[in-house]
Amino acid sequence: MANSYFQFKEFRIEQGACAMKVSTDACVLGAVAPVAGAQRLLDIGTGTGLLALMAAQRNATAAIEAVELDPTAAAQAAANFRASPWAARLTLHALPLAGLAATHPAPFDGIVCNPPFFRHSLRSPDARRTTARHTTDDSLTFAELAQFAADFLTPAGHLTVLLPPPEMQHFEQAATVVGLWPVVQLVVRHRAGSKPLRHITTFGRRPAPLRQQELLIKAADEQYSQAFRELLGPFYLAL
Repeated sequence: MANSYFQFKEFRIEQGACAMKVSTDACVLGAVAPVAGAQRLLDIGTGTGLLALMAAQRNATAAIEAVELDPTAAAQAAANFRASPWAARLTLHALPLAGLAATHPAPFDGIVCNPPFFRHSLRSPDARRTTARHTTDDSLTFAELAQFAADFLTPAGHLTVLLPPPEMQHFEQAATVVGLWPVVQLVVRHRAGSKPLRHITTFGRRPAPLRQQELLIKAADEQYSQAFRELLGPFYLAL
């Protein structure tokens, strides 16, 4: 059973009420998403608030907003924000992404999202977990996410998304339709030679040659790799 909380070096994530708990791949996303120099950032589908809190730690001045459809998760994220050192810079919107769009927010310099992604697999009997993990008729679609980013990113802004490789191909198609292009992609593998677990792709408004990088979570001795230690060292207590 997952712990009811996850303690980071500078903040704590209470997660007992959330369908989706803190995960390694989400932490990697939070550590690599481009946030330097941004004035306004948005975390879509914040869940526990993890990505917004990691962005707040990495960028000492940005105003950070988060949107969460599930009311229970939204309440927990809001509590995590209030308990953090950056409460004054964090805002939680407990509504669907379309509801946030209807408020016509000011443009964001960066948007980060770990969206629902299991498009064809068996669904969990837990309805809240299904909404968090699967693209369904009533959950956020790839096209909706891409269109929101196209509508509300600054000209030089970026959207960074985490997905399994097959789903990332579908998302790239949706993104290019609305004028967003993949510019950097991090391929996350468990160890050298293993199949890719996730792609973390950053999209911008201008086509450019894709810069592909790789991160191995574990080294040959099954300990965390040096690259992983350096990336997550500012966050994980054990590194």
